[in-house]
Amino acid sequence: HVQLVESGGGSVQAGGSVRLSCVTSGGTEDGFYVAWIRQVPGKGREGVAAVHTAYDSTYYADSVKGRFTISRDIPGNTVYLQMVSLRPEDTAIYTCAAGQGAVCCYLYWGQGTQVTVST
Repeated sequence: HVQLVESGGGSVQAGGSVRLSCVTSGGTEDGFYVAWIRQVPGKGREGVAAVHTAYDSTYYADSVKGRFTISRDIPGNTVYLQMVSLRPEDTAIYTCAAGQGAVCCYLYWGQGTQVTVST
């Protein structure tokens, strides 16, 4: 069983930056994927980035490539999402999730953190 706790959301103007953190606990030594999923109320979820906690494998959605960077600390317990050049359309609830796939099949979810980008 993996537990995830996010932090770092907030409000920022367009063009600004925000860094999200996801602290994980309870995972296996083989590692797993931690992904950041965002959702706007009334719209579907979008997986924006994922990283494996045990080796360097990452995934980015086309909508965030070149602007968002996902990384992990060496023990793999904390996953970061650095977001720069933010746009109003990046406004969403960002949730970290864990599972064996980079783009699907997440078994564990955090509580989510709001990111609001204003013009």
